[in-house]
Amino acid sequence: MATKNARTGKPGYRCTDCGRTVAKWVGQCPDCGQWGTVEEAAPQPTSPSKVGTAVPSTPAKPIAEVDLDSARAVATGIDELDRVLGGGIVPGAVVLLAGEPGVGKSTLLLEAAHRWAAGGSGGRSLYVTGEESAGQVRLRAERTGSLHPELYLGAESDLPSAVSHVEKLQPGLLIVDSVQTVQSGDAEGTPGGVAQVRAVTSALVSLAKERGLPVILVGHVTKDGAVAGPRSLEHLVDVVLQFEGDRHSTLRMLRGVKNRFGPADEVGCFEQGDDGIAEVPDPSGLFVNGQQAPVPGTAVTVVVEGKRPLLAEVQALVSPTQLSMPRRAASGLDSARVSMMLAVLDKRGNLKTADQDVYAATVGGMRITEPAVDLPTALAVASAKLDLPLPAGTIAVGEVGLAGEVRRVNSVGRRLAEAARLGFEHALVPPDTGPPPQGIRVTEVADIRSTLRTLRRQ
Repeated sequence: MATKNARTGKPGYRCTDCGRTVAKWVGQCPDCGQWGTVEEAAPQPTSPSKVGTAVPSTPAKPIAEVDLDSARAVATGIDELDRVLGGGIVPGAVVLLAGEPGVGKSTLLLEAAHRWAAGGSGGRSLYVTGEESAGQVRLRAERTGSLHPELYLGAESDLPSAVSHVEKLQPGLLIVDSVQTVQSGDAEGTPGGVAQVRAVTSALVSLAKERGLPVILVGHVTKDGAVAGPRSLEHLVDVVLQFEGDRHSTLRMLRGVKNRFGPADEVGCFEQGDDGIAEVPDPSGLFVNGQQAPVPGTAVTVVVEGKRPLLAEVQALVSPTQLSMPRRAASGLDSARVSMMLAVLDKRGNLKTADQDVYAATVGGMRITEPAVDLPTALAVASAKLDLPLPAGTIAVGEVGLAGEVRRVNSVGRRLAEAARLGFEHALVPPDTGPPPQGIRVTEVADIRSTLRTLRRQ
């Protein structure tokens, strides 16, 4: 017998994967497109009811008297991870680590579990895997040197079984890899579905808050890079981290997307190798070519990832074409902004590339999307076109508008200080950027035409 709606008396149906409710049964969910997931739903009362009173678990107290010891971050032992977390992981915090398959999420967290167990500050650690067998994880631990007697491993895909491990071992850190593979008997749907992921995450959040147990969840991502499951999954947890990296590069970037305990724009750098993941505390050398002599078609800049300035190199190649439509290719750069720079160079700088192929790329697999890379991109293209290298020890920072003007960008002082620290002596910057730090000389360029004149004079 169909379930009646409490107000209209009509039957109600709900998708067990995405939670969409419909008035009548359908074979395919109109939201998620899954077949056979629409089932009868329990009626939801629409009229408000009175809320009863209960004895609070803890009495309210003045905010100045709240104990801070339970909210202080505990270091994980991985400095780059602690940097993104805001100094460490807070007891009772739930962290969601998302990333594409094969990027190194499991390897990073296995190393974090090992460092936590070896450090002794948080006691033993428990690593629950639902995707691999215990033997597979043990092989990875041997390969990366992550074996420790206080690191416990459980191969479980059932939520009550995972919780029983917590009850027995009383760990100081719990890692669940991954939340999409764990199933709860209190929710409908298949493992990995929206209903199951929401139920499992809610149960683990409650467990973390009740015990003051820090929990790290591994989450899959969809084809467009978003966390798989509902957007409410990100709202349930305290911290959301994104682990990024190109399959053909060893560089890995850990970005903070959401953080209730610290800055949400920090970035940590790692390098993936055969023996695991290693921290890269000073990653600027990974993004700059080691050539000493200036080469036409290259320009060095400083980008800001989160609060961290990083040196980056932009390369360009301009060559005659035999095609009726010249080719434009960009790697690591926004192709739309590269095309815009070519148009500005043509119109405002009288530098014609309409009959030539133009290729632009970054060094080291770095991806740059901020507008501060406009000026070095234009300089790299102009340098390749004119066959004039930029002088050694020169960087360029600035946004270029459609009128050809060079505009200011944020954190210029921090960028110049990083360039001076690494031995650069000259910088091309927008006007009115303030006094430069000691050790570097600046040249202010107002527009792309004056920038090209500066390039031709040097």
